Amino acid sequence: MTKRFRLTTFQVIASGFLFLILAGALLLMLPFSSRAEGSVSFRDCLFTATSAVCVTGLIVRDTATCWTPFGQAVILLLIQIGGLGVVTAALSLSFISGKRIGLMERSVMQEAISAPQVGGIVRLTRFIVGTSFAIEGIGVLLMLPALVPDFGWGKGLWYAVFHSISAFCNAGFDLMGVRQPFSSLTHYSQNILLNLVPMLLITVGGIGFLVWNDIREHGLRIRQYRLQSRLVLLTSALLIVLPALWFFFFEMGELTPGRRALPALFQSVTLRTAGFNTVDLDAMSDGGKVIMILCMLTGGSPGSTAGGMKTTTLAVLLISAWAVYRRRESSAVLGRRVSDDTVRSAVAILVMYLTLFLISALAISRIDHQPLLTCLFETASAIGTVGLTLGITPQLSLASHIILMLLMFLGRVGGLTLIYAAQNVRPTPHGAFPLEKLTVG
Repeated sequence: MTKRFRLTTFQVIASGFLFLILAGALLLMLPFSSRAEGSVSFRDCLFTATSAVCVTGLIVRDTATCWTPFGQAVILLLIQIGGLGVVTAALSLSFISGKRIGLMERSVMQEAISAPQVGGIVRLTRFIVGTSFAIEGIGVLLMLPALVPDFGWGKGLWYAVFHSISAFCNAGFDLMGVRQPFSSLTHYSQNILLNLVPMLLITVGGIGFLVWNDIREHGLRIRQYRLQSRLVLLTSALLIVLPALWFFFFEMGELTPGRRALPALFQSVTLRTAGFNTVDLDAMSDGGKVIMILCMLTGGSPGSTAGGMKTTTLAVLLISAWAVYRRRESSAVLGRRVSDDTVRSAVAILVMYLTLFLISALAISRIDHQPLLTCLFETASAIGTVGLTLGITPQLSLASHIILMLLMFLGRVGGLTLIYAAQNVRPTPHGAFPLEKLTVG
């Protein structure tokens, strides 16, 4: 009797993202998707679709000048689905069609948004989708007063929609290339609305859907939040405040202190994997670039529109290190103990991200003869699904573009998810080997 083949939860998630990327690339290859004569090459379309689905923002063609309104709409749809998650989007269509959600779909959804349990997952999904659209709609309304005077009502409305969704989904795609290609939001570095609104959208999108649920259920009673939500809020706040202080005091020296505060804060927030920039990144010092690399590797939070290693991974690693320094037998924080399985997973994720980030940067530096720090910045941006660049993305070779696409895919889907997807087996219990002590450090 032949054994029936069935995709695992992790394979469903990975294959869903892969299918969406390929479909998006084919749509972008249509002649009416681009302004160029004929169609854009499959290589550029695939890179753009990967960046959009993986909500990264690295581009080889300027979004405003290369793509027609149809092509821009395709990119925006890819960003929206990629930000919410392919599984979330598919379940939303099931809700609309009235299809019954089975146990398999619920299990996949639980894994996709890092929910603690299957129970209530359908209700949580409806809340996520409804709240996401509401937040994006508010972002559109708040951006209109800044964009309509510059572009008129029709174009201003489209720009508000595009940038609101791109910011909330932490994608970093923009349409400001009409002023200067690849310029991002540098023209609006002192515009209050076009700084504060994207920052709020980036932060809300990047803290994670489960944090939203805790806020909905418990309001400002933070002590009643899950440990994960409290760690996300604390770690995210530190990762915004500390880099912002560095940028304010040690970077952007050409600006007066009064004009430096907003760009410093914006550049710190966008490192949550958003990918917009309002200053010239090449003008940053090497120290500033290293800080940006570390923040980009960390990324956003679990079950959010952001990618990267995740804030909780960094928090667990620091908590575990502190327990070792204090000679504690277990890791604990905020009155809760962190399981050994969680610590092991965090270490595995760190090793994976650092290894891929370093090896990929060395490979790109060797292939395209680029400075190593510049390549480290590029690979950190890709695997963290950030989208910031020092300007080398369009100039890289096919081999380097393939490396970046793989990093973006891994950064959005998740390293452990891809590893588990490749293993079409379930873990089986086995006996323990004899214990022997090793000396480290």
